[in-house]
Amino acid sequence: MNKMKAVQDMIYGVGGESNIQNAWHCMTRLRFDLKDKNKVDIEKIKELDPVLGAQFNNDQFQIILGPKVAEYYNILASELKLTDVQKEDEASAEKKKGFVTLFMNIVSGVFGPIVPAIAGAGLIKGLIAGLTALHIISDQSETIQIINMMASGVFTFLPFFLAASAAKIFKTNEYLAIAIAATIMFPTMVDAAKAGELSSFQFLGFIPIPVFNYTGTVIPIIFAVWAMSHIHKIVNRFMPEVLKTVVTPTLTLFISGFLALSVIGPIGIHLGNGLAWLVQGLFGISPILAGVVVGAIRPLAVFTGMHHAMTPIALQNFATQGYDMLMPMMCMANFSIVGATFAVYYKVNTPKEKSIIVSAAVSGLLGITEPALFGVLAKYKKAFLAAIIASSVASAFISFFGVRLYGYVLSSIFSIPAYFGPYFIYAISGMIIAVALSFTICYLFLSKVDVARANEPTQLK
Repeated sequence: MNKMKAVQDMIYGVGGESNIQNAWHCMTRLRFDLKDKNKVDIEKIKELDPVLGAQFNNDQFQIILGPKVAEYYNILASELKLTDVQKEDEASAEKKKGFVTLFMNIVSGVFGPIVPAIAGAGLIKGLIAGLTALHIISDQSETIQIINMMASGVFTFLPFFLAASAAKIFKTNEYLAIAIAATIMFPTMVDAAKAGELSSFQFLGFIPIPVFNYTGTVIPIIFAVWAMSHIHKIVNRFMPEVLKTVVTPTLTLFISGFLALSVIGPIGIHLGNGLAWLVQGLFGISPILAGVVVGAIRPLAVFTGMHHAMTPIALQNFATQGYDMLMPMMCMANFSIVGATFAVYYKVNTPKEKSIIVSAAVSGLLGITEPALFGVLAKYKKAFLAAIIASSVASAFISFFGVRLYGYVLSSIFSIPAYFGPYFIYAISGMIIAVALSFTICYLFLSKVDVARANEPTQLK
């Protein structure tokens, strides 16, 4: 199907342009904030050629398109003129949403577009760890230093990326948002935090500005840009037209920057540390329990589109601890999904479905599991359950041995070099367990009768 025609059909299927409050995308999904979800013809949308699945997640509507989602989004953005869509009912629509819905909309919207940058940089970081662990290149060599600049730049200046992405979600000026990131990342603040000799600066001699290192942090800048978006609207509303061009951005930057440094940033730091502390608490109770819980949740989180909720925690762990133990579990979940998908291949009969399954499984190996989840496992529930069980077992296994990563990587077959080092054998063993166990469980328990029932014409696809 022509991509333009497909996008136009999607717009019509969600109730038309007038029903779309906002739209964005992550790695594999178009995500819609709609005014009236009752206008959505979900079955009609599922019938479109490029669509792998469609669903509501709380008040967010998602259309799963796979790795080519950005191509469809660009057409969608052009059709809707998204930078101009706003919005008479925006404020009232946001008030109707629950906290979980708003949180997921924000997290998925902010992280989706920047995942390629942090995944690419993370893989390079993983390669560095592998090369130095195997003593192929000295960690003091200039070669490593040069490669490290490519790998660490994204994570060091992550607030800048998040600021630009968050500005789109909060529908505010991107460059003012980046200016806020520059404020909290200014060398005066970063150097003071690294030196550790000063707990706060004094504004006007009596207002404390806490000193924190915001390098690589997530929550402070997202909160700061959210606050800035409201400050900008308020200032602009009361500013005379003749002064808006100069005075509005000046006041917005000053007020937002001051709040970011004095209140929002420190609160964000403490919240981020709190999230990391909660996760570490789960590991403190029992690494095996942490693996079972996270391993079981991960496939379900990807299926519901809530998997981005784990990203801030992982990034916070990298920023505060220098490593993370959640991302290896995400990798186990992906390999479990792949194993179950391959097992289904041996149960179906039609060449067309076998072709779909192979494509979905290969995509899963490359780190994109939505085609497998929506195109295969959602159809065969026992296969989905097999993936969840295997993900839990494999995650518990690697968690017991303390497998960790030192940089963000997309969970795929290409992330294997990132595990080079003392935990490599356990990481590889976990991957094998994930694939083999999910394949075995699915193969043993998914019967020909299950396959036949799933493909009956009366069943929803």
